[in-house]
Amino acid sequence: MKGRLITICAPAGSGKSTLIAQWAQLASIRTAWVSLDERDNDTVRFWRYVVNAYIESGQPSLIESLSVVAALVAGSTLNAVIDTLLNELTAVQEPIALVLDDYHHLQLADIHNSLTYFIDYLPAHHRIIIASRGEISFDAAKWLARGERTDIGMQQLQFTQEETHQFCRAAGIVLEQRHANMLVEKTEGWIVGLQLASISLQAQQDIDHMIVGFDGSNDKVSSYLFQEVLDKLPSEITDFLLQTCVFDRMDAEVCDKAFRRSDSRDMLEKLRALNLFVIRLDDRNGWVRYHSLFAEFLRNRLCSRSRKLWLDYHHKASQAFAERGMLDKAIDHAISSERYNEAAERLEAYIPDALKQGELASLLERIQLVAAHVPLTARLLMYQAFAFMLMGQMHFSAETVEKLELKYEQSELAEELEPLKGGMLFLQSNLLFYTGRYEQWDSFVGYRLHGVLPEDPIFYNFNYNMIEPLVRRTAFGLKGVLSADTERIGQRFVSVLERHGWGHSLINLYVVQALCEGYYEWNRLGDSLQLVRKIEQSDRARQTAGLFVPNRITLARIHAASGHFLQAHEALDEAVQLAEQLGEYHWLYPLRANRAHLYLKEDNLAEGKAEISQLRLSDRIQPASNRWSEYTVYARILTAQGKMGEAMRQLDWIKGATEQEHCFLVLAEISIVQALTEFQRGNRGAAIQQLHEALVIGEPNGYIRSFVDEGPLMRKLLLSYMEQRQRDTGHVIWEGVTLDYIAKLLECFPEQETASPQAVTPLVEPLTEQESYILQLLGQGAPNRQIAAKLALTEGTVKVYLSRIYAKLGVSSRTQALAAARQLNWME
Repeated sequence: MKGRLITICAPAGSGKSTLIAQWAQLASIRTAWVSLDERDNDTVRFWRYVVNAYIESGQPSLIESLSVVAALVAGSTLNAVIDTLLNELTAVQEPIALVLDDYHHLQLADIHNSLTYFIDYLPAHHRIIIASRGEISFDAAKWLARGERTDIGMQQLQFTQEETHQFCRAAGIVLEQRHANMLVEKTEGWIVGLQLASISLQAQQDIDHMIVGFDGSNDKVSSYLFQEVLDKLPSEITDFLLQTCVFDRMDAEVCDKAFRRSDSRDMLEKLRALNLFVIRLDDRNGWVRYHSLFAEFLRNRLCSRSRKLWLDYHHKASQAFAERGMLDKAIDHAISSERYNEAAERLEAYIPDALKQGELASLLERIQLVAAHVPLTARLLMYQAFAFMLMGQMHFSAETVEKLELKYEQSELAEELEPLKGGMLFLQSNLLFYTGRYEQWDSFVGYRLHGVLPEDPIFYNFNYNMIEPLVRRTAFGLKGVLSADTERIGQRFVSVLERHGWGHSLINLYVVQALCEGYYEWNRLGDSLQLVRKIEQSDRARQTAGLFVPNRITLARIHAASGHFLQAHEALDEAVQLAEQLGEYHWLYPLRANRAHLYLKEDNLAEGKAEISQLRLSDRIQPASNRWSEYTVYARILTAQGKMGEAMRQLDWIKGATEQEHCFLVLAEISIVQALTEFQRGNRGAAIQQLHEALVIGEPNGYIRSFVDEGPLMRKLLLSYMEQRQRDTGHVIWEGVTLDYIAKLLECFPEQETASPQAVTPLVEPLTEQESYILQLLGQGAPNRQIAAKLALTEGTVKVYLSRIYAKLGVSSRTQALAAARQLNWME
């Protein structure tokens, strides 16, 4: 446990997994164990397994918190998932070792890169153990140089003569010294070789002949010894082994179903009793696998005996998994049995699950394997294009859609293609939206769609938002992009869908919600409210948290903009109730953040602070990018407490985490909060610079409420910005923002605003930020009780702060302190 990373690299059968398991048991340390195979070259699947392994580790505090993370895997960016997982592990003081067994199966660069990031930020008391047949596939030299990596190789795993004696004695075999020496020499201390030899020796009279009989590489040794073992087994066990070797994982039920048996549980127990390389994969559900070397030997023997049986057994396995509803396994075995048309049929049934789980890479790999042998149906082509689109591979999606277009030109396929019109509408629309070719969408709709659109369940029921509190934040919502074109196309899209009977489909409702949020941003509150009411009337919307949560947040903002805070809280309460009812508790995080922000608008810091404290945020942990809304509100809370430095650190971190996602909406909000924080701490130049960054995003998209919702302090900052611009006319730093836009924003603020406090200038013995802020509140005439309530402090603590302020100013009363501050031009 010296370093954060332990690598155990040795050939198959060297005892890597056994070593880790026995060490963990003796050390009484929790493990999060992931057994990997070739199918795990899918980034989403890999991290889902990692998260679930931590949940299964038995650490009580992780069960609830990581269930939230597990819900994020399919619908969030990879860094967001990893950051959230790291944050949760930081809160767990008990060390947990993540075990990645058989890591050599993973070849995907995205997995290696994401794991490197995870190891870099892993809390110091946790560990990662990687077991691999060869050197790990990413650069780990930096951890070795830092003394944070421990390597265990074949040399450490080889059995010595004494250990070989002990091993054989434990198996009931007494060897002469020369036999032990020969055995070590022949096997080179390779534990699987020793294990196989011990099994053969139990029934062997001529030990010298048996040991001399195997020689050469590990592969040759194991092949010889496996043959020795297998030839001595009863035929019913041999038959069972050859039948079930086609499984990479199995339990008694699937063995019984596949081969019409009723004794599979007993057979597996017999194999365990014979020590025949059956490895348990869990402690509860009975899933097992054969050791990889043993499985490989059995498969080679089956193939050499009968290729027909090899294909037939895979087909039976496919049927058994299909009966169990485990379609991914059924598809893999159908492909291995070369029943490609059957695999294609099962792929169509598997698509909804694959999309929901987010395992798009695995889905595309299976589709491409089938496509290499049989022509894909139009429906599978459409789903392939959809998967490419969800992965952001627009070029491949467009190529696949072109193949579909060619099919549309064939009149004999008209009947097959008719049910796919709705899917084609979606695919073409999104491709044109993402590339900004809005005018082409108009012509596409005109010539392609006639009559009533059929409902394709994949697109009709697909949930396009799993984690974002606003639809405009998602790729579906164009990540905050707003323009007259997006409004026009959105309206036309809704019109087409509603005219063809798709008014209550999720795709239509999501477009309506995106328009609704856009209208709010443009300060068209009446239009926004009208669409809010339209969505809330849909039963489907009230069953889909990814739609209803953003809808209620938008309604809360409309109410708050009108000063109706009670109704705003009620809107958020509705969303909370739905999230709890659906068991989708991860939505409670952004909802609590929005409620805390609402309390701040009501000048109720104590309630806001209490609300945000439930989110377990920290100013010492790197924030996850998917939690931008929570950390932004947290920064607002810190600022309201006078902790501006801590607030800026949080904002810098979350801005760095979200910049790579290129979401205009998020970047603008973070820059706005940064600007206001700098303004309150007296850094006018920095505040204007941050504000300019937000305005550069805001003007081309017509953002209004992002600025106006900040209230009087933002109005004052905008005026300061305008004054600075008028003094520095023509300077290159102001490019991208017109004064007309600033004037338009200022016109949208209510006419009567109270002046907001400015920060004080530091003395030779400076006031702290907290003390500076309290002095500003004094300047507003706030009594001690009000200051205490605003900062969530006791009146006694406020008095302590005031005595420190008086001492630094060289005064003895509130009146003298205010006079000194005005004399130094610290406040108006």
